[in-house]
Amino acid sequence: MLELRVIRASALSPDTAQTPGMTRTAAVDRLSTGCENLWVGLATIAPGIASGPHHHGDCDSVVCVTAGHIRMKFGDSLEKSEHAGPGDFVFIPANMVHQEINLSEAEPVETIVVRSGDNIVVNVDVSGAG
Repeated sequence: MLELRVIRASALSPDTAQTPGMTRTAAVDRLSTGCENLWVGLATIAPGIASGPHHHGDCDSVVCVTAGHIRMKFGDSLEKSEHAGPGDFVFIPANMVHQEINLSEAEPVETIVVRSGDNIVVNVDVSGAG
């Protein structure tokens, strides 16, 4: 039986799937809590950096921007885009190819990420990314 847990900031784990250009740390996952249906963590994108194109398999994702401004490119060839800033939530459907771009050359983008399931990351090659 699962119990209430507090996961301290000092206990966040970088031992989770990654995408070039961003850093993810896991807070709530199978390892930290035994939770099978949810992954929650932080993702950071350094100033002026674009993540590699990727998707999250059969997991839906929600990204809450807590600091910085991000351009979300999406679609099979990243042909669409949206902007998000602090306090904005971005819903990313399962299997949707996307890329995060930090719009600042000086400040990092910081986000809280929630996924239905595990932190599945499928990095893909899309021409024109970046």
